[in-house]
Amino acid sequence: MTIATPTNQLSLSLLADASSRLEEALKYVSISEDALGRLKYPKASLSVSIPVRMDNGSLRIFQGYRVRYDDTRGPGKGGVRYHPHVTLDEVQSLAFWMTFKSAVMNLPFGGAKGGIALNPKELSRQELERLSRGYIDAIADFIGPDVDILAPDMYTNAMIMGWMMDQYSIIKRKVSPAVVTGKPIMMGGSQGRNTATATGAFYVISTLLPHFDLIPEQTTVAIQGFGKVGAALAELLAQAGYKVVAVSDSQGGIYCDRGLDIPSIRQYKNESRSIKAVYCEDTVCSIVEHEVLTNEELLALDVDVLIPAALENQITEANAHDISAKYIFEVANGPITSAADRILESKGIYVFPDILVNAGGVTVSYFEWVQNRSGMYWTLEEVHQHLKPKMVEEAKAIWKLSQEYDTSMRTAAYIHALNRLGEALDAKGTRDYYTNGKN
Repeated sequence: MTIATPTNQLSLSLLADASSRLEEALKYVSISEDALGRLKYPKASLSVSIPVRMDNGSLRIFQGYRVRYDDTRGPGKGGVRYHPHVTLDEVQSLAFWMTFKSAVMNLPFGGAKGGIALNPKELSRQELERLSRGYIDAIADFIGPDVDILAPDMYTNAMIMGWMMDQYSIIKRKVSPAVVTGKPIMMGGSQGRNTATATGAFYVISTLLPHFDLIPEQTTVAIQGFGKVGAALAELLAQAGYKVVAVSDSQGGIYCDRGLDIPSIRQYKNESRSIKAVYCEDTVCSIVEHEVLTNEELLALDVDVLIPAALENQITEANAHDISAKYIFEVANGPITSAADRILESKGIYVFPDILVNAGGVTVSYFEWVQNRSGMYWTLEEVHQHLKPKMVEEAKAIWKLSQEYDTSMRTAAYIHALNRLGEALDAKGTRDYYTNGKN
């Protein structure tokens, strides 16, 4: 399956790389040419300019995007990221992944994504609010609770989602909480949404690692990306007994073979915006010796489990041979290129794909959307009661497909998604239906 790609070379390779993963899966799927044709192109793409009056009185223009890749199974669904390297082509690739992620989880959503090209750390809170509201001003006719639903992503959070929902409500002259998920609780947000991606990943890891007879207390873990998802997942794994020996953020990482005290590191990072290893024994905490390492060095550590939770294309053909971990769980979107996939597979490394592992976020976003539309809100316990069986069910189904067809977990996940997408696309009518003239 060849996807039409834009002209930007970096993102062209990203989208082409994303679509290339379907080639192997198509060998095991009966899907019409009509369905494949529809999946080659995004349904709609929008580029907008967002003028923002800065605190010093100057005017800056920011470039924003929103892509709705497919809405056959329901409204588009996907996050909004703030990052200097956001491009329309990157957003299109992420919307493509969201299409398959929603199908993997059997959610009544399609795939979408949005973003603004900027470094959010350079803006004041007031400037970020003006930018966020300006983005909604520009795309309000492109989104909606039954059309395309926004959510947080890289460098966006509940506060920003709240601004976006409020601005959309102002434009439409009615309160519209279901247009955005990941909002503050008091604005219609769901319990558990802020940690949903990490919690869902933890359920997947807990479901699949027992197949390899791994004991948590004897299993070492390294996590690249100590943001809101990576840090929360690190803490969940540590609480379950896993030995988290290395974590990193955009500035670099730390390593200690005895294991790191994750809650203390999270507290230190929140207070100082940097990572420092803290070891706690009983009630006494003290700084302990630890190694400082780069993100590249973290990826190459000899650990049992490696969790990329940062940006796309972190493991490529250039460094895949250096990977020593036995199991990789993709918490970031697209952290491994297809060329690297082949190298990792030849080394006997198991890769568990992003469209399953990080799908807890979109799943709880779905729960939030349902709560907004019904007016009935769930407790945190109820959210977890719905999330865990959903993640476990789809993880088991994909594991079963991988064993049945003797394929990688990534290929099995795409088989799973393509089966559902193909059925939905074919339900609208196919060439065979019209040429045969049969009901």
